[in-house]
Amino acid sequence: MTPTGPCNAPDVVDVVALGESMVTFLPSRPGRLADVPSFDRGIGGAESNVACVLAAAGHSTRWVSAVGADGFGDHLVAEIGGYGVDVASVRRDPARPTGIYFRTAGDRADDAHEVAYYRAGSAASAMSTATVDLAAARAGRVLHLSGITAALSGTCLDLLWELTEPGTERPLVSFDVNHRPGLWAEPDRARVLLDLARRADVVFVGADEALDAWGLSGAAAIRAALPEPALVVVKLGADGAVALGGDTTRVRAPRVDVVAAVGAGDAFAAGFLSATLRRLPVRDRLRHGHLTAAAALTVPGDLAAPPARDHADRLAALDEDAWGRLRLGPGWTEDAQRADEEVRTS
Repeated sequence: MTPTGPCNAPDVVDVVALGESMVTFLPSRPGRLADVPSFDRGIGGAESNVACVLAAAGHSTRWVSAVGADGFGDHLVAEIGGYGVDVASVRRDPARPTGIYFRTAGDRADDAHEVAYYRAGSAASAMSTATVDLAAARAGRVLHLSGITAALSGTCLDLLWELTEPGTERPLVSFDVNHRPGLWAEPDRARVLLDLARRADVVFVGADEALDAWGLSGAAAIRAALPEPALVVVKLGADGAVALGGDTTRVRAPRVDVVAAVGAGDAFAAGFLSATLRRLPVRDRLRHGHLTAAAALTVPGDLAAPPARDHADRLAALDEDAWGRLRLGPGWTEDAQRADEEVRTS
């Protein structure tokens, strides 16, 4: 499916991303949160990450959200706006704070990994159909949402029901399930994500989170539970991803020398949506998703500059054997003229 969107609406952009972003405090050294003496400040938010990566890839994007009327809110708006994202529809809430969180330096999949969230009662958690500029949210060729927003509050969930309401005037709706068990007070409530996903046009879901949230095992079972979306993209980790629409398309992931696993899922969605906006074949959409994820995997932070478009296009066009030999390491996106050195095949 390719996006059409409400092209007669004012200020239409390629992608609108709606959701909470928080100020992130990253440890200055490995260790328990109790032992780390200092932290560096960053930004974190699944939806704004997608908007930032797409803006860096040359697309027009808008972030719709709410932050506190505080210094942390100032920082988020300035940083995300600095990527070229339109932040004019971000509401400043004088009564509620901007969310923040701290995390350890280790991989999130590690048992020793710690995350401490301070987001309860945040400005973003109070988003509702009454406080969000719905026209601005809908004025994109693509509207990107995630299940994180659904878990923040009842009013946020109502907002997602409104934005995913079927109708001819809505943009193409992209939904990343992003199941976060810790956000759901009642684990069974996470099944609401299945109902939201069924209302989307493009769905991104990890095979592991589909099993955890819905008890579904395997891409075929996931597709059977989600018959309505035009495309369901099931992420299989190092094994690649499969897109299920009228046909089934599977693309293995290139080998990556991983620096940090944070941000890869958001980057994958951004790469896939970029290729969708360009009306590329589904195989190439998956390959661009993998390449953009590889850019995130080979840097320490949540956000990484995507590969230049011509560089990514050249790699996405490789034949199956050459694609299977790709190995991407730190620095591979930095200089397209040195692609043969930076992108090793073996």
